[in-house]
Amino acid sequence: MTATDERPWYQRTYRWGQTNLTEVDPVRYDADWWRDYWRRTQIQGVIVNAGGIVAYYPSAFPLHHRAEFLGERDFFGEIAAAAREDGLVVVARMDSNRADEAFFLEHPDWFAVDASGRPYRAGDRYIACINSPYYEEYLTGILREIIDRYHPEGFADNSWSGLDRSHICYCPYCARNFRDATGHTLPRAHDWDDQAYREWILWSYERRIAVWDLNNRVTRQAGGADCLWVGMNSGDVIAQSQRFRDYPAICERAEIIFLDYQARHHTAEFQSNAQAGMLIHGLLGWDKLIPESMAMYGAGQPTFRVGSKPAPEARLWVVEGFASGLQPWWHHIGAYHEDRRQYQTAPPLFAWHAAHEEYLIDRQPVANVGVVWSRRSVDFHGRDAAVERAGLPQQGVINALIRARIPYLPVHIDQISQGSEQFQTLILPNVGAMSDEQCRAVRAFVAAGGSLIASGETSLYDEWGDRRTDFALADLFGAHASGVHHGSLGDVDPSWETWANHTYLRLAPELRAQVDGPQVGSEPAVDTDRHPVLDGFEQTDLLPFAGRLEVVRAESDTVVPLTYVPPFPIFPPETSWMRHPSTNLPALVLKETSGRGRVAYLAADLDRDYARDRHPDHARLLANLVRWTTGASIPLCVDGRGLVDCHLFRQPGRLLLHLVNLTGVGNAPVAEFTEIGPLTISVCLPEDVAGREATLLVAGDHLPVTRDDGRACFTLPAVVDHEVVVIT
Repeated sequence: MTATDERPWYQRTYRWGQTNLTEVDPVRYDADWWRDYWRRTQIQGVIVNAGGIVAYYPSAFPLHHRAEFLGERDFFGEIAAAAREDGLVVVARMDSNRADEAFFLEHPDWFAVDASGRPYRAGDRYIACINSPYYEEYLTGILREIIDRYHPEGFADNSWSGLDRSHICYCPYCARNFRDATGHTLPRAHDWDDQAYREWILWSYERRIAVWDLNNRVTRQAGGADCLWVGMNSGDVIAQSQRFRDYPAICERAEIIFLDYQARHHTAEFQSNAQAGMLIHGLLGWDKLIPESMAMYGAGQPTFRVGSKPAPEARLWVVEGFASGLQPWWHHIGAYHEDRRQYQTAPPLFAWHAAHEEYLIDRQPVANVGVVWSRRSVDFHGRDAAVERAGLPQQGVINALIRARIPYLPVHIDQISQGSEQFQTLILPNVGAMSDEQCRAVRAFVAAGGSLIASGETSLYDEWGDRRTDFALADLFGAHASGVHHGSLGDVDPSWETWANHTYLRLAPELRAQVDGPQVGSEPAVDTDRHPVLDGFEQTDLLPFAGRLEVVRAESDTVVPLTYVPPFPIFPPETSWMRHPSTNLPALVLKETSGRGRVAYLAADLDRDYARDRHPDHARLLANLVRWTTGASIPLCVDGRGLVDCHLFRQPGRLLLHLVNLTGVGNAPVAEFTEIGPLTISVCLPEDVAGREATLLVAGDHLPVTRDDGRACFTLPAVVDHEVVVIT
């Protein structure tokens, strides 16, 4: 950003800072130190607590609870004025979904209640109903007051969407509005087969979008066309669904997304940050900004609000964000910390970002593999098991692609027809609920020569989650559903004596007659070659499974290279032998289409299994399926040891390759990095990239490049935490 940059703030502010004020901070805020920290981290915008649950200025609204130690001080105004003196953009932070008892006593009808009329509470606060005048009148009044006094560039609010999906509000506003909108009374239970409950789900989404639109009307009317209310949103699709936040609808109307996805947790990994960035950019556009709250505090479970996160843990989350086009936003809880290590993490990261920002924005991803996701399927197929039915299959596929260093992009199911030319292969990991229109888009993609990988119950349910008699895409799969399955969605039984999950997959043809090992004379003769999707398994005729198998009938023109081996005892070891060594139940069905496309249907849930168990055989097979369906068109090849998350982009005249080193990362907070290298890299060159030089933005070095059949080839000596290679 330059002093003469006249673009709106949401297009030119690349680095952010937030000291998330507590109620005690008015008496301990060191303004000089924080202003110096702003300069040291080269931020261009600040997010400052203004109002909502707690007011940090002398509000004229008597029920607007002032910070306990505020007195008559205008704390928000002071910080905003200092930021303006330093040339920073100011965004007013709101946190506005609940209020104290004094407010509740004045307006009890504005707050959410259960079926018995008891108010919902969070701690000692009462949760406001999103359909009440609290949102329609009170909060909009607060927004106007702040704009009138301080003229912030915009607003953020991380608790804007009210009650989550696990609670139904029965207040008079909800009862009346729901009846007027749908003709139903409010559902009395969470019953996915009840049409009233289904309508309540959709109505709840629509109400959140209405709040988004209302707040933006208010801020633009009061503060001008560029005064935006941006809310905040998670990077986790399932978490968004639980809060009725419709990402496609939000991104249709957003100029910028404030991403409140601060760190990995027990169900996420570092790569999920890059996944979130790519998913949101896919909806929002790659020309728009997505600053992300990157916490410098806490680590692991529980999250320590005033403790420092180990620098390697924080760095890996941040650089995964850089790799997918997220902008950095340091975040501290409170303005005074006795654990001062947290102040040391952001400055070098932000300085590096400032020095190389031209390579980190305004770029287009290079990938021809798309991983399809659907908000509607998360809701109506995932229902109360969304993690198992939607989250794990999706994450398993993505983790396998990362392990294989294959670039990919998340693709929303309703965008398949828009982006079909970019992709050679689409992957549908257990996308169970699909409309007829969505199925037609997939068919059109395959008819045009695209390839498809699908798993589990994909297309077996309609958009409401009602089961069809067969897969809607059975003609593409070459497989038909029977309506039954073996195994379950849950974790493998932790008891080592339990054998119900002790299942395997048999590879065809069986090769053990020609592989070193004991021979008993009954080994099958080897008379055909194995299919290339089984490359790397030449020493075995079995793969561990322990998952769920959809029982299907394969058509005669398909290839079935894997079949199911049912469970047999684990303990005592004397009984651990296969009672039924083979079946005719397909685990994998392959089909080549009349065009150049190829289709693979996984009846065995290896995507879910890999997310859960991390068995390398499952990752290898998933990667083999991608290579077979995609052919020789994968644009990137990276050889060498270690786990590396690779992202490829292009700008006019150059390619940008991000590599994030995840080697040795486990569930515990990361305390140090494991350096890897050398890596041998080959990248397919577009016409406008000469491919004669490779510049390392982290190591600050240049590498020799050779060209071979339209590809740039070079060797990267080492990667510590991350590297960005600019190929020109």
